Parts: sequence; C-alpha cells; structure tokens
Amino acid sequence: MTYKDLGLSNTKRMLLDALRHGYAVPAYNFNNLEQVQAIVTACAQTASPVILQVSAGARQYMGSTLLTALARGATAYAHELGMRAPIALHLDHGADFQICKDCIDAGFSSVMIDGSSLPFDDNVAVSRRVAEYAHQFDVSVEAELGALYGIEEDAPTAGSTTHDSRITNHDSHYTNPADVVRFVELTGVDSLAISIGTSHGAYKMKSPADTLRFDILSDIAKLLPKFPLVLHGASSVPADLVAQINKYGGKLVDARGIPPEQLIRARQMNICKINVDSDARLAFTAGVRQVLVERPDVFDPRTYLAAARDKMIELYKNKNIEVMGSGSPPVEGCRPRT
Repeated sequence: MTYKDLGLSNTKRMLLDALRHGYAVPAYNFNNLEQVQAIVTACAQTASPVILQVSAGARQYMGSTLLTALARGATAYAHELGMRAPIALHLDHGADFQICKDCIDAGFSSVMIDGSSLPFDDNVAVSRRVAEYAHQFDVSVEAELGALYGIEEDAPTAGSTTHDSRITNHDSHYTNPADVVRFVELTGVDSLAISIGTSHGAYKMKSPADTLRFDILSDIAKLLPKFPLVLHGASSVPADLVAQINKYGGKLVDARGIPPEQLIRARQMNICKINVDSDARLAFTAGVRQVLVERPDVFDPRTYLAAARDKMIELYKNKNIEVMGSGSPPVEGCRPRT
C-alpha cells in the first residue's frame, strides 16, 4: 500500500509551496477520532493544507490497522466537506530506521527520523538510510539537527533520562548553523527540524520576556535559502484554555508556550512546517472538564467528546488563519456530524 492509495499528498511539495508563498503548513498530532474530525473540519473550513502527525506512542495506542483506516477516512471526510487542500500523514519523531520503514510500507506519505540525540556522523548515517529507502516510494523525510528540551513522548532525549520541560536556553542543544549545509547534503533529506528555543510540552519559556533565537534561524535561513525548515514544540499554550482547565479542577501552574507573534516571525524566515500538539490536548481537556463539572449527570461519551472536538476546531481554525497564514476565513457548511 502506498500513500497515494489513501488519497494522501507528498509533504515535500506542500512545504516547498509554503516556502515560496511565506506561510507554514500546520502539522497537528492526533490520537483518536475526535482529533481527526476536528483537524479535517477546521482545515476544510479554512481551506488550509494540513499534515496529520502520529507519534510512535499514538501509533501503538490506535494500532496500525485502525490508524490506516483513520487516514483513509480523513481524506474521504475532507472530500465530503469540500476540502481541496492536500493532506499528508507523517510519522513524528521516528526513533530508528525500522519504525520509519514500517510507516512508509503502511502508507505514510512522510516520516521523521530523529537522530538528534546521536553524534553528528551517526545522525547523518541513519537519516541518509531512511531518505534512501523513502525516496524509492516518493515519500518525504524530515530529520532533526539540534535537540529540544521538554517532554515529548517517544522522542529521544538529549543524552539524558531526565528532562526539565522548563529549560530551553542551553546553547549546546541549539542547532549549529555551521552544520546545516553539510548535514542536508550528506543525508538528502527533504526538510530539517531545528532547535532555536522551542521545547515540547506545556511548560516552554521560563518568562514572558523569553524569545526564540532568531539570530540562529536567520543564519540557517541564509545558508539554506530554499530549503524547508521545521519548528517543533511550537504550541502557544493559550492562557484561556489553561484557565478553563484550572477552573474545572485542573492544576496547570506556570504553563507557558511560544507567543503567536514569534511563530509568525519564524514562518516569515523559512519555517514552513509548524508542529502543534499540546495546544490541542489543552483544548480537548478543557472541553471535557467543563461538561463533566457543569453536567455531572452526563455519562454519554459523545456529549463530552463533542465538546472537546468543538474546542479543537476553533483552536485549529485560529492557528491556520492567524498563526500559520495557511488558511482563509471560515467556509460555511463544513461541520462534523453530531
């Protein structure tokens, strides 16, 4: 089975188009049906291309058979909603060659090989091996150079088994601009995730005054002016969602993300794929918590899961239009089934 059999698109072409026109393709992680419904609905409403991302943990949670069925269903659902923008299915943070190969063989249109915790030469070797296999099937490959702090399920940690999700300013883990051209040439990958101060999880910047390392991004963009760059750990952790979760029994203290204006600036500097996961988890949790607290008699999962889905739809639409620059004002009539 190939990704074309599932109605999916190649991410290399998606990212090159974004690079030419100055927007970023949203890459949204999903773990269940409601997230797929929300992503496709929001992108149909805003006419935005989208990359559906799956971590190794999500793949294990859903099972490869149901995951493939969801991907096929996502493209059919998008067509039903009148969506014409491309959809890709991407492995996020593939730890080794084997998982990347398995996903390519299962119909993924894009994979990420994350050798960022390895020495440079080892990172090159595994990234090149994945690229050589993937390109036989016209599948795109993303690699990572530099390492992000924070909690990312299934992502290799930077040489440590402990990870402080609030530490983001260790120079030794930023991407070294001097390495990027050689890395891309040696590996043949199609896009490159870089580390400029983002981090995984809901606890990113230590204070509102913190900023991404745009000097590093500028240097890399000058060295790779026509090459797609990727930003991981780019959730903004909206304060209203955090407040709603806490209002209904949550305990998120000092949660802080990347300000939207910094993400907009980044995508104007060759960042053409922006990954978002934590924000959707926050929206999902806020919707569920509110229903269960305000309506304690509810026990039908469809009721609180629909609320979670609606929260995510609004989040994704805002991201597409206001942050990614990939979407247009909402198109009426594109709503999920109830």
